[in-house]
Order: sequence, then C-alpha cells, then structure tokens
Amino acid sequence: MQISNEKVVTLVYELTVTDAEGQKELIETVEQDEPMVFIHGLSGLPEAFEEKIQGLSAGDGFEFSIPAEEGYGEYDPAAVVELPKEIFKVDGEYVEEMLEIGNVLPMTDDAGNRLNGRIIDVQDTFVRMDFNHPLVDKEMFFKGTIVAVREATPSELDHGHVHGDGGVHH
Repeated sequence: MQISNEKVVTLVYELTVTDAEGQKELIETVEQDEPMVFIHGLSGLPEAFEEKIQGLSAGDGFEFSIPAEEGYGEYDPAAVVELPKEIFKVDGEYVEEMLEIGNVLPMTDDAGNRLNGRIIDVQDTFVRMDFNHPLVDKEMFFKGTIVAVREATPSELDHGHVHGDGGVHH
C-alpha cells in the first residue's frame, strides 16, 4: 500500500539542521521502539514533508531536505509577546523555577489554541515569550524508513488522529 491522504503512516527518521558554523546538528531521532504514527493529510506536519513521502510504501527509505520557507517558515517578530507576570502565579505565588529564561511553557491563546512559548526575558511586571516554532528559519534534513502504511479507520478520520499503537488511547 502506498502513502496517500487519509492513510495511517508509521515511520522512523533522523532530523538534522545546519548550525551557525554550517555543521549538521542532530535535532531528533525517532526509532523503531517508538515510531512516529500519523494520518497523512491530517498530521499538522509541514505539507512539504507529507508531499515528499507521498507514494512511498512500507520498507521504503527516504532522504530529503525541506527549506525553511516550506517548513516552519521565517522568524516572526509578532510571535514575541510580553505577557503580564501576574498570569504566571500559581496559588497566588510565583514559581521561580518556572520563570527561568529558556524554559518552554505550554500556553493557550485567546481562541483556546494550545501553543508552546519559550521565555526569553523576565521583568518585574512582564514575561517576554517567543512563540516561534523552534525550527523556524531552519532547513530540515530528514533520513528515515517507512515502517507501515494502512487505511485509517472511520473513527480515526472522525477524530483526526490515530488510535491504538503510536496514537491516542481513549
């Protein structure tokens, strides 16, 4: 079976990016014991990633790069925001370990969307956070293997995610 929209894809890979000195830096390794499993076309992955693996079958290897503009885009200065320090209180107190520069915190925007923000500055009255994706402005290099391809169940398509092994259990 070949990868196409609404197929469940199981794969393993290594992701590298080029660092400031032009050297490849390993960012992530996804191995056989905990493979990536997703529904092609509904994954939330960059479209370019799904396009590059479309048509592959179980056992096929892949190796490709995705330029920054087709991956997580360019750095967006509007994604750096100052939030009132008050919103970081837990039971009326600041948790100092939480408000450390470099920490990544799960947040929710005004529309209820979940996103991760990295603390880049802490002042007396506000916390400056960067909500750009960690791989913004990075060309990504993928090398891996397709482990399995199967039809998504109607329930998986209704829910928009994989159930069972590698997926959501509910």
